Amino acid sequence: MTTMLARPLRLVRPPATPSLSRSYVVSIQPPIVYPKKKYPRSYNERKTYLYNQYARLLEDSQSTPIIFLEHVDFAVPRLIQLRREIAAAALKHATPPPSLSSPTPLPTVTPELPTLKVMNGTLFGVVLRDHKPVDAHIAEAISKMVSGGFAILTLPNLNPPQLKAVLRIMSRLVPPRKAKTPEEIKKEQQDAEKNFIPGRKLKRQRPVPVPDLKVVGALIEGRIFMADGVKSISELPTLDTLRAQLVGLISAPATQLAGVLSQAGGGTLARTLEGLKKSLEEKEDAGQDASAGSS
Repeated sequence: MTTMLARPLRLVRPPATPSLSRSYVVSIQPPIVYPKKKYPRSYNERKTYLYNQYARLLEDSQSTPIIFLEHVDFAVPRLIQLRREIAAAALKHATPPPSLSSPTPLPTVTPELPTLKVMNGTLFGVVLRDHKPVDAHIAEAISKMVSGGFAILTLPNLNPPQLKAVLRIMSRLVPPRKAKTPEEIKKEQQDAEKNFIPGRKLKRQRPVPVPDLKVVGALIEGRIFMADGVKSISELPTLDTLRAQLVGLISAPATQLAGVLSQAGGGTLARTLEGLKKSLEEKEDAGQDASAGSS
């Protein structure tokens, strides 16, 4: 009877083998070769579409900036709201494309707006590894940027004021997480000790998810920028403003010369030449007097 009611002995499991999963969410390391699997790997229709889409993003990165984002605990409704707010903020600084009939942008044409995409990190790593236009050092830098949820923000062109407005709306809707103070940690420990009753199982409480979204870097015109560099770029003026400032610096000496010539026009020019003639004659007479005195 005792043998029938006895509990069966539990089998002792061996220690788990080291995981083959990679440490980065985006990895450019060569694929692990498994036996009885065909290579190169073929993807289904969905992954093939994403692969081609990611490849086009990298091909267009010379003219279309890519901002790399890391997100945590992001729900779909909040993501939809964030996309809507980004589009509204970017529209205020968007530049409509020029028309063939007029070189100036037309206000009736709907401008292209930034796009926020949640990425498949594993598949994006495959594209980085296989995509030839992207340098190997750039691909490695991108793969080390993100360690969690991965998303990208693509801009239609390099427009620093638009980028600044988008970053501002992102920080307002998703403020950065605040680190717990020592007082808060101590209070949590005291509450846990207070609620502890020997012999009774503690009630499980799920923590309230706090979403987080931060910029980790960018790929702009074939160059990698970290988060601080992205912020510095957002403080720059537009390209048209920079061109105007450059033209002003180059044309400043010519403008000053034109101003002098305009002031010396008409009778002023005659008086200027007459004064120059008199000064030359005075110098010549002074030289002759000095030579006569020495003789």
